[in-house]
Amino acid sequence: MAFASKILNLLVIVIAGFIFVRGDGSAGFTQSKAAYYPNSFQQGNQYGACEYGAFGATLNGGDVSAASNLYRNGVGCGACYQVRCTNIKYCSKNGVTIVITDAGASDSTDFILSQHAFAGMGQTADAGTALLALGYVGIQYRRVPCNYPNKNMTFYIDKSSNFPYYFAFQIWYQDGDKDITAIQLCETINLTCKLLERSHGATWAVGYPPSGPLSIRMLFSSDNDDTDDKWLVSANTIPQNWTAGAIYDSGVQVLI
Repeated sequence: MAFASKILNLLVIVIAGFIFVRGDGSAGFTQSKAAYYPNSFQQGNQYGACEYGAFGATLNGGDVSAASNLYRNGVGCGACYQVRCTNIKYCSKNGVTIVITDAGASDSTDFILSQHAFAGMGQTADAGTALLALGYVGIQYRRVPCNYPNKNMTFYIDKSSNFPYYFAFQIWYQDGDKDITAIQLCETINLTCKLLERSHGATWAVGYPPSGPLSIRMLFSSDNDDTDDKWLVSANTIPQNWTAGAIYDSGVQVLI
């Protein structure tokens, strides 16, 4: 009887352990590591490879990150990820949501978080301080939809643009979790369009753009169970006499 009782207790322990593993909420997450870059507690790095500048430093409340493979030659710029560390002594269950604004890797990490985001993975402010002292932690991450309440997608005309010969721009405040895979720049009167190229980072560009008021058509990646990519057309036009450094409201947003 004593032997049977020990076997029963052992089974309970094994089952309990199995339930814990199954119920830890790790489904859909990828295991990795993360570090942080210094001097970035209140904001991120305005010199990141996505070339968002000051916008990238303050985006998402400063919870931003450099990424290695997830940067994807600029395709990953602006993508949002839930990142949580795995040290149960210090780490919160939900972690932090970050936006990719830069490219980089350190000691086989997938993310180099801003200091603000890295500390944000802690259960408390003190736990966040303890994480910063570690400097390098195991993490789990997954892509999640970005969400910018009460904001439309916004077109920033890059300062490298030169009217009317060279047009370069970035898309800010894109909701959802899809990639933009192609962009057409269309003149709205004669419907003349040009296909843009991803120039560098988050910047799309074309030489000798169409003249006149401009509309931007964006092609989004499809869902895993949907083979059809989706086009989204800006409701507002960019004025004919656009200027470098200007910001224009698209009038549209991605539905989450």
